[in-house]
Amino acid sequence: MDHSRVSLASRLPHVEGFRCVVCGAEYSLDQVTYVCPACGPVGVLDVVYAYDRIPAARPNGGARSMWYRQLAPLSAEARLPALNIGGTPLYDAPRVAETLGLARVWVKDDGRNPTASFKDRASAMVVAHALEMGISTVATASTGNAAAALAGVCAATPGINATIFVPASAPEAKIAQLLVYGARVLLVEGTYDDAFDLCWDVCEEFGWYNRSTGINPFTTEGKKTVSFELAEQLGWQTPDVVVVSVGDGSIIGGVHKGFVDMLAMGWIERVPRLIGVQAEGSSPLVEAWQHNLTAQEMKPVDAHTIADSISSGLPRDRAKALRAVRETGGAFVRVSDDQIIQAIPELAQATGVFAEPAGAAAYAGLKQAVAEGRVRSSESVAVLVTGSGLKDIRSAMKSVGSAVRVTPSLEAVRAVVNG
Repeated sequence: MDHSRVSLASRLPHVEGFRCVVCGAEYSLDQVTYVCPACGPVGVLDVVYAYDRIPAARPNGGARSMWYRQLAPLSAEARLPALNIGGTPLYDAPRVAETLGLARVWVKDDGRNPTASFKDRASAMVVAHALEMGISTVATASTGNAAAALAGVCAATPGINATIFVPASAPEAKIAQLLVYGARVLLVEGTYDDAFDLCWDVCEEFGWYNRSTGINPFTTEGKKTVSFELAEQLGWQTPDVVVVSVGDGSIIGGVHKGFVDMLAMGWIERVPRLIGVQAEGSSPLVEAWQHNLTAQEMKPVDAHTIADSISSGLPRDRAKALRAVRETGGAFVRVSDDQIIQAIPELAQATGVFAEPAGAAAYAGLKQAVAEGRVRSSESVAVLVTGSGLKDIRSAMKSVGSAVRVTPSLEAVRAVVNG
């Protein structure tokens, strides 16, 4: 795919280029588009910054949006998507801290983004980059959230069209979002991995720009902005631990990249330990971490979980995910679908945050990590909730009992109140 008509290297003097996470090979911004030519799909790329060319002062934006321009791979003239993305709330969660016996817990609610998921961050960055490059069609494979994010961002951005490849089994609410936003939607009769491979082939065939997680290096650059916000919201202090649900591995890789960039700039003093949470039926990264496998050695599994947003047979961003956990001294934990379902009302009733299964998985994973002794009672923890519970009402209904029906009379309510 040739986007050489626009030279990124000349437009982005604060960016040195790309570096392969697997082999360390370096490329200019104009040499490659997606992954390392030597390593293939496993060879995902980091965007490497020339930190000495970036103003060292910490931003003072009140964490109102995701656009921390000093550490964004965009030119000063770049046109940004119109949606107000990022700036999501960080809630103190004293009930959770007390229940789990921890010093402090915060919940970062990224379900408050415009399309109700964390994935808006990555899609906005990719669309801003596409605008910079003069590209008009962006495609993605997704289990639902990344697709909705791309569709929503493109709907708000003149000159950009979205084409979506999503498994036909995706929740109805997520498919509805895609259609409402006006994207071209192709429901793939297969798994997420089938949709991913099809999207890759079609983008190569038609010359479209591929936003898919794990191959487009600019998705990480969007996702890392949550770490910038978290640090700023905590007065440029960092928690001891950050807990993140993990499917393809791109979110935890982005969270890590954000902290690493801030440390290099002198904005923070340490990088938190990162704990990645996978569903029991889709936990290849847990296996790889436990058995000290490299990203290249990992094999696909038959993924199945109620948490569709983190269902992945072979995580595309596995190299960055493993690096994030290993370099920070963190861990991967697995939780069952029953634990995830149980976590939905527990989190909501303790914090007021209604999470879809993948978001609730992070809370379930925190409980599991505490039970395994991976988080100490003296430590502070931030839990990243990646999507709204309104994304998957069917799963939410499984987590709670049915409501009580009454006749329209005081006597009927009195009977309920009195048990």
